[in-house]
Amino acid sequence: MISSGMIEFAGVPVWINRGNCKACDICVSVCPSGVLGMRYDPTSTLGAMISVDNPDSCIGCNDCELNCPDFAIYVASKEDLASVGKKFAKLTDDSKERQVKIISNNYMSLDLQGVK
Repeated sequence: MISSGMIEFAGVPVWINRGNCKACDICVSVCPSGVLGMRYDPTSTLGAMISVDNPDSCIGCNDCELNCPDFAIYVASKEDLASVGKKFAKLTDDSKERQVKIISNNYMSLDLQGVK
């Protein structure tokens, strides 16, 4: 793992520190490409936890990381991703549409659609 200060690169475009996450869903709301969603988690303070559902759609915009009030989500640098042979995705119409669906699904992961 490549270490950047206190944050260790996990070999993926975006990752979560569940110990810091309070499941406020701000990161889900600002992601333009539908990478993130919420999942029910009875052990979480708010009953849900963030999930990285579509990591290959991450465009590296850093909106989730910059808006997280708890420093619980991290986005890799282009250099770190390149070091493992990966790169950020381009923003596509499909990923934009997925984000709209996630928001209309109350920020829950799309495989939980209709589950309350």
